[in-house]
Amino acid sequence: MSTAVSLLLGLAGGLVLGAFFFGGLWITVRAVTSAARPRLLLAASFALRFVVLAGGLYLLMLGDWRRLLAALVGLLLARTLLARRVRTPPTVGERA
Repeated sequence: MSTAVSLLLGLAGGLVLGAFFFGGLWITVRAVTSAARPRLLLAASFALRFVVLAGGLYLLMLGDWRRLLAALVGLLLARTLLARRVRTPPTVGERA
């Protein structure tokens, strides 16, 4: 597999992992106010998201640090895109 294709696969995998991790975080934060046991929800959500993220990065890396770096770039890109998507507009009197 060529280096460019390998890096693009790493980037795409990082985007998917980032969407899962930060999307799951967003869902958890929204659900924690109505949860019967919010601490358990937060802990379980973090554990699941972290295990999937760490395992996914390990599998994406395949022993090549450049693929890991591409996956991390994809992860941060997914975070940025998701943050822009779910951002609420500021209320009156609040700074942007």
